[in-house]
Amino acid sequence: MPKQRIDWRAVWQLIKPYWVSEEKWKARGLLFVIVALALAAVYLEVLFNTWNREFYNALETKNFKAFTEQLWRFTYLAFTFIAVAIYRIYLMQSLQMRWRMWMTRQYMARWLQHQAYYRIEQTGTADNPDQRIAEDLNLLTSATLSLSLGLLSSVVTLVSFVGILWSVSGPISFMLSSHEITIPGYMVWFAIAYAGVGSLIVGWVGWPLVSKNYFRQRFEADFRFGLIRVRENAEAVALYRGETEEAVQLNGRFQRIRDNWWGIMRTTKSLNLVSTFYSQFANIFPFLMAAPRYFSGAITLGGLMQISSAFGQVQGALSWFISAFSDLAEWKASVNRLAGFHAAVDAAHEEKEGVLVTANNVGAILLDRVILNVPNGPALTTELTADIQAGQRILIAGPSGCGKSTLIRALAGVWPYGAGSIEIPQQWKLLFLPQRSYLPIATLRAAIAYPAGENSYTDLAIRHYLDLCKLPQLKKLLDHSDNWSQRLSPGEQQRLAFVRALLTRPDALFLDEASSALDTETEELVYQLILQELPEAVIVSVAHRESVAKYHKMRWQFVADSRAPTIVDDDIERSLYTIQHTKPGKA
Repeated sequence: MPKQRIDWRAVWQLIKPYWVSEEKWKARGLLFVIVALALAAVYLEVLFNTWNREFYNALETKNFKAFTEQLWRFTYLAFTFIAVAIYRIYLMQSLQMRWRMWMTRQYMARWLQHQAYYRIEQTGTADNPDQRIAEDLNLLTSATLSLSLGLLSSVVTLVSFVGILWSVSGPISFMLSSHEITIPGYMVWFAIAYAGVGSLIVGWVGWPLVSKNYFRQRFEADFRFGLIRVRENAEAVALYRGETEEAVQLNGRFQRIRDNWWGIMRTTKSLNLVSTFYSQFANIFPFLMAAPRYFSGAITLGGLMQISSAFGQVQGALSWFISAFSDLAEWKASVNRLAGFHAAVDAAHEEKEGVLVTANNVGAILLDRVILNVPNGPALTTELTADIQAGQRILIAGPSGCGKSTLIRALAGVWPYGAGSIEIPQQWKLLFLPQRSYLPIATLRAAIAYPAGENSYTDLAIRHYLDLCKLPQLKKLLDHSDNWSQRLSPGEQQRLAFVRALLTRPDALFLDEASSALDTETEELVYQLILQELPEAVIVSVAHRESVAKYHKMRWQFVADSRAPTIVDDDIERSLYTIQHTKPGKA
């Protein structure tokens, strides 16, 4: 549940970086011009206020010459106001996009650095990071500019018109208990009272919108994610005939949107009732208050119209909170979400006690008393101490859930949950092939070369290894762009991953069930290719099939450690695992 109170320190931490960045002078220059145009617009409003008095006085006295002069004056004032308004919006949109571009680059970089995106997904500390980067940053930049400049304009308008309203409204006198009471500039006090009462009522009625907008953005993102999941796993859903269950889940997610939306509608209806009555009554209120002095002859028709115009400006400036309340509620919801995302990314970047991965110069991977934990949970293993020498071929085996893939993640440096240290030779190039290889939506050439650039390898080399890995049909598709994880079968994707490994030529290759989708003949082919093309490389495989064992010279068997006590996890007793070193053919 988001906090209702605005933490201005957190808001400043979100807003400040851009204005002190390498783009600060362009940003500040644009902001200065926008502020100058906003002040010019207020000055023009002051001139329009004076024009109101002179124009209606000309009408009252039937002075045709003065009437035509005021029409010409209105013409150039109006054209000037139009130009100021157009360029103010244009430059503000330009500044908004510059700010959003800069913040998007910064947030994406922070999210991607040090596998923060991976750790956030593992710990679940921030939901829908894509939505926060794409939508919340957009809303933060646009709403911050529009709200802050609107507040500035309101303050300047208030300062400019309160003196005018004070002087033109004059005093009002009335009797109270045989005492004559005179209130100077009485319309100013009426405007303050009117706006104050309206702001209190609007704030009380509309404050629930903050939390409702917070959850609206979250529920919308959850629903979109569910739709994307169906699209990405269309074949699996179709094979399982899972349409009914997917519909149930999607309808459930949309139901949360619907329920929250009805809450927003009810609150907005009440808010609109109050704000509409407030704004409509404001049109007649100054005439009601100034009518006694007009009918007594104390002020002219022009003076009455000037009082109405000045009252509208003062009351509008004082009512900034009322007119901007909906935008404020949505802005605060985005601030809360971005602050939470910012904190989650910072937490993912913090150096915490866990599995420490460092570089060495000894030519071997060293594991020293490594303990693997589940994220924010209990241990999976006892202390693991081992080494991986250059050229070794190791098979990691054991029951499901014992920590085999987790050990590979720890060696990759993306699994900090646990204790102990891992040293990696500084000069070694490591490559990790998971069971489901990642293929970006790009040309096939770029998908094969990933994470290197699209033109890192020659077409001759790519075609050569496509032939060797039994993928000759893909040679003609190198320049085609597609969603290859959907276009290719799991077996084709795994063979393509081996093509990537052969092109990359790493010093250490880690295969986590990387051939599980291949038939025995093709699995034998790709392993023989790896051993032939990378004879000096370390090969570490996680596999359940014994057919892989013959390509390795050592087995790390995960076994329950009888010396360690069992632990209770989710009310289930389980053992801690350790590594037993054996020959490949033995378990």
